[in-house]
Amino acid sequence: MTAAGGSVPAAPGILHVDMDAFYASVEMRDDPTLKGRPVVVGGTGDRGVVAAANYDARVYGVRSAMPSRRARQLCPHAVFLSGNHAHYQEVSRSVMEVFASITPLVEPLSLDEAFLDVRGATRLQGDPAEIARTIRHRIWEAERLPCSVGVAPSKLVAKLASEAAKPHIDGRRVVRGLGVKVVTAAGVEGFLRPLPIRAMWGVGPKTAEKLQRLGVDTVGELADLPVTTLCGAVGQAQGHHLHLVANGIDDRPVEPDRAAKSISHEETYASDLHDLDAIRREVVRMADAVAARLRRHGLRSRTVTIKVRTPSFDTATRSITLPRPTDNGGVITRNAHTLLERVDLSPGVRLLGVGATGLTVERSDQLTFEDLATVGPAAAEEAPHAPRIHDERVEATDAAVDSIRERFGDAAIGPATLLGPGGLRRRRSGEQQWGPDDPRDERPSGRSSG
Repeated sequence: MTAAGGSVPAAPGILHVDMDAFYASVEMRDDPTLKGRPVVVGGTGDRGVVAAANYDARVYGVRSAMPSRRARQLCPHAVFLSGNHAHYQEVSRSVMEVFASITPLVEPLSLDEAFLDVRGATRLQGDPAEIARTIRHRIWEAERLPCSVGVAPSKLVAKLASEAAKPHIDGRRVVRGLGVKVVTAAGVEGFLRPLPIRAMWGVGPKTAEKLQRLGVDTVGELADLPVTTLCGAVGQAQGHHLHLVANGIDDRPVEPDRAAKSISHEETYASDLHDLDAIRREVVRMADAVAARLRRHGLRSRTVTIKVRTPSFDTATRSITLPRPTDNGGVITRNAHTLLERVDLSPGVRLLGVGATGLTVERSDQLTFEDLATVGPAAAEEAPHAPRIHDERVEATDAAVDSIRERFGDAAIGPATLLGPGGLRRRRSGEQQWGPDDPRDERPSGRSSG
């Protein structure tokens, strides 16, 4: 299978490793009483979403990204868990260490999946299929967790192959998966052509609807469609992209040092926020968490963004580019508050988010007009590095805050505006990322049953 603009590599040396129902599998491993029961991890409240469902829950139609309310309707007897993102991160680090023991060419996609290029490891580790089996064995030995591995000539096909290797649902029963699915260069065409078009990257519901109007339901039919017709239906850029992927062409390398593009924190609230002071405090809390994560990764942000969703699901995003990159929570907060003034908050806030984009490792500072206004033209002329001294003091303060939190915990120190009757509460990475939990569920484990 070939097409203009590329060719399929000869050797199936790209692996895509995907943990099976990762969050749910971790919970089941940690609590053996869950074995054989439907388990759903995510926001347990009515506004939550499903992050993961084990295969016993999938039998009833529960899927990730589904509203938790709908999941409860489909499977009321399931065990619903709010999850522990920090714990999942720890387990993920162990899994990634297994990958690193095989090859340095590892490109993590999320906590539970990664691409590996093992073409340089075959002399010591065996052929790619053998390496895939070794990875599954080592992960099981280290963490007692299952995974599926796709082996193929490209990242595109490897990801689809790992999906084909997973367990699947047949009626009301779970069918054991292959574990490892190998697609050779010669087998790419036969593997891809029968797949539904929704299996392809870049084909969402709207694109699928446009293609189905052309009588295209399978990847094979998509590959056979003249590229001019395809571009006319979905646009030039997407048309050319779909033409290549439908023909199995994907020359992207595995990128082990792929830089993060953004750091953000957002939350869906159990009850809509209407009080402006409360909304502004939430911005402070999120900006503080985002800034701490920037510093932890040695990054600064050139652009601050906010995201606001109303009860009617209307979503507004606003952004502002800074005169120079920052990793300071106060700077992010002030700019986020400015952006907040550009959004109509009168309907209420269902979801709120603060983000940092335009990330850089740049540490040098350039004098700005804002600095001149701060120190005065005469002072700036006499001491041009005065603003830099101010920045160094801010950096020293941030470093001290980070050190205190590392030693005594996240709630040991933070912005004074976040101090309430219950003490200081900060936003942590992964907290409430799947929506709010059921406020009636006060058990420490976060476990609730339908």
